Amino acid sequence: MATALSAASPPPAYNTFSPPKSHKPPPSLWLSKPYLRPFVSSFHTKKSPFSANLPPCSVNGDAAAAVEDGLKNGDLSISIDVLKRFIDLNLGNWIGSFHQFDCDGNLLHKINTKLSASSYGEDELMSLIQSLYIKQPRSISSDPEDELEWFEYKIKETNMFTVDKYQQIGFFPKEKAFALRYLTAGMLETVIRQGVLGEDDAGEESPRNLKLPSRRPAIVCENCLYSLEQDLRIRCFHIMNPQGILDMLLVFLEKRGSEAVIHPSFENSKDSDRITPHLGTWKGRSIIKRSGVYGATISEADTTAVLEIDENGQLVQDMRTKLDGSEVTTSVKWTGKISNNLVNYDGGFQMTFLQGGIYMGCPSDVSKSVQELKSFHLELCWIESPGKRQRLVRTYDVEGLAVSSTYFLETRQ
Repeated sequence: MATALSAASPPPAYNTFSPPKSHKPPPSLWLSKPYLRPFVSSFHTKKSPFSANLPPCSVNGDAAAAVEDGLKNGDLSISIDVLKRFIDLNLGNWIGSFHQFDCDGNLLHKINTKLSASSYGEDELMSLIQSLYIKQPRSISSDPEDELEWFEYKIKETNMFTVDKYQQIGFFPKEKAFALRYLTAGMLETVIRQGVLGEDDAGEESPRNLKLPSRRPAIVCENCLYSLEQDLRIRCFHIMNPQGILDMLLVFLEKRGSEAVIHPSFENSKDSDRITPHLGTWKGRSIIKRSGVYGATISEADTTAVLEIDENGQLVQDMRTKLDGSEVTTSVKWTGKISNNLVNYDGGFQMTFLQGGIYMGCPSDVSKSVQELKSFHLELCWIESPGKRQRLVRTYDVEGLAVSSTYFLETRQ
């Protein structure tokens, strides 16, 4: 199985992290009027036992190479515009929380976070950097009256080359959605370690009672959707282990500005009925785009999705699509077995229903798709309000490369 999945595993990451340190976030994170700085999330690992020790790439050299490729393809002006709009979308400070779920949708940990960012350069040489601040728990040896520390994690610049070649961006500027690929889960591991263990972290590879991401994940995918109603977003991560099985699900819930976001359904860890809000008939539109800063729109379509529970207690999903310019409607129907917050479909696809009107879907076994030379996809769905939902689907080819992303905006009928 490991051999079959190797084609789907991304190449080792280069080191993009600066040495982290623990201190308080800058005062600007608490200003009533946030300073505006752009953000690109680039979670390649710092030096850790879980990443390959490859030399860092030359930022200027790689950016120049990307520019040269763009000039050859005649797409440079398009790529500059995409990168700039991506920066504009992510401007500002983000205050929120990080949530770790197991494969069954059980909340394992919630950690408070703050994110600040900056950029420099212009046009094709724009580069982006960011700092993530992770609230640490009180240390066993600390004074109960001491103020809690924030662990700073600095991420070095991301440029046109990295966002295109490494992260294989899928970006929808108008719809405010994007998908990114990561080569490791090192930053996410640090969030969990520092947010749960803090200064008491002894550096063990497998701390007791703490679930960490796989050392060499087959896939780390981020799907991000922005609120249709307020300055809020969710960034959701699928992590697949080296065998191609879902390892864990991670969610950042973040609000732009100086006030922490409060999401009632995220606070209720004991909610039992997460599937019912998703039932019904949903109609809307979809847009498919190729991956990369040169990614063009492949197609648009009218969509209808019907989710219902049948007489056998199974979840039935009927998806119908009619491409623009076509008179043909395609239909795909799945039937899945419900087990608490997890649904396993007959076709080898699973959905995990989380708090906050979210579900995340992925293949039950990516390696099986690779062995059968089939493409596969990862999905994020968010019902922010009862009548509307957004979905973002990331499609991979048989070699594990993200070839396209599809955005859906649908209304309940």
